[in-house]
Amino acid sequence: MSGRPHEASARACANIALAKYWGKSDVKRNLPAVPSISMTLDQLVTETRVRFDPSLDADNVRLDGRRASTEEAARVVAMLDRVRRQARLQTRARVSSHNHFPTAAGLASSASGFAALAAAASAAAGLRQSARRLSALARASSASAARSIFGGFVELPAGKRGDADLAARQLAPPGHWNLRLIVAQTATGPKKVGSTEGMERSRKTSPYYTTWIGQAPKWARTIKRAIKDRDLDALGLAMEQSTLAFHCCAITSTPSIVYWAPQTLTALDTVRGLRERGVSAWATMDAGPHVKTLCDASDAARVRQALDRTAGVTRTWVTKPGPGVEVHS
Repeated sequence: MSGRPHEASARACANIALAKYWGKSDVKRNLPAVPSISMTLDQLVTETRVRFDPSLDADNVRLDGRRASTEEAARVVAMLDRVRRQARLQTRARVSSHNHFPTAAGLASSASGFAALAAAASAAAGLRQSARRLSALARASSASAARSIFGGFVELPAGKRGDADLAARQLAPPGHWNLRLIVAQTATGPKKVGSTEGMERSRKTSPYYTTWIGQAPKWARTIKRAIKDRDLDALGLAMEQSTLAFHCCAITSTPSIVYWAPQTLTALDTVRGLRERGVSAWATMDAGPHVKTLCDASDAARVRQALDRTAGVTRTWVTKPGPGVEVHS
């Protein structure tokens, strides 16, 4: 780079894991202990701008219009440092990132956030990164961010200890399957236990963690096959099992981690009630209280209406398979 400031912006979508990721095989390198499969969501978007500026003595990070906390800034700076090493650059940066949906609340904002940051910072530093290299870069900060580099349906394999180049790959493009995912918000504010802390507590203390590690790859294989065959019932059943199993690990940790709120159970009951009435609707959750329901596009209006009428649901979004990260210099 020259001495002039250089900047770029990127837009990335959050993703929802259909086959869940919970637990790390290598904490230092942020490698997942199990494979995960996700769908990138078109409506949950993060926009990030990075400007390398020689006049700065330190990186300046703003998230959703406010100055980042010390912990938040540290994760961003760690990503910037990796980009600077690759680009042989020492210049500090201004980072401005905005989530068009709630942050740190179990809606995968770290996935879209670090995917957008990896792409924007790389472009601003003059690096021409392949999607695979961007995915590996994003994964080093947030494993789920590796999947948000790609659109449609995406797989992130389990990592082997020391594998610094682990990256996600696309299984099918957004147009492969006309599904909808209805996001039901059941609470506000950030969750009390972050995903990384929760995973480590589960790994160290849950009596069911070993069983989870053994079973999770089987659900991932079932879901991968169901995506290829466009078999919603097979996908949904395995997805719900994967979701409940990882929450079982969290709940049985010491001390227990309960991400659910009372209204979470009410929303889950709504989804089961829809199935009893003949609608192929299937629920999943991340490490948070919100319920996401997968269904065919033709059933989306009915599913959303049922969730909107559910006590404790404050807002819903209807999302579909979305695009991968987009960069604008």
